[in-house]
Amino acid sequence: MSVARKVTTYFSRYSRKEWMDYFLSTHFWGPVANWGLPIAALRDLKKDPDMISGNMTGALMLYSSVFMRFAWHVQPRNLLLFACHVTNFSAQTGQMARFLNYHYLHIIKDPFYSVAAPPPPPLPTDALPLMAKV
Repeated sequence: MSVARKVTTYFSRYSRKEWMDYFLSTHFWGPVANWGLPIAALRDLKKDPDMISGNMTGALMLYSSVFMRFAWHVQPRNLLLFACHVTNFSAQTGQMARFLNYHYLHIIKDPFYSVAAPPPPPLPTDALPLMAKV
């Protein structure tokens, strides 16, 4: 059986109305809106570890673990929400590791955050080449 035929067979099992009902439901738009949390956490991995709040990171880890379980047990199972919370939990765990390392452990140099070198001092004006007058 060809790949195109398998895909066609898969999508033909469901009617257009069923797909529209799914895309217009909270089972779709809730997780889509919720993806802002893991995206922000993943972007924050490159920021200064001094800015990480240990309390908030712990709360977000707890939140994601509770709602990950909820997304798995709700009927019908909401895999989009589950994937969102797995991603958020993973990102928050990374943030918590960075927080603990920066404030307490000092074991690993943070690979994501490096302080930029200061700019070089300006050249003295007498070192600049003289401009020819036209």
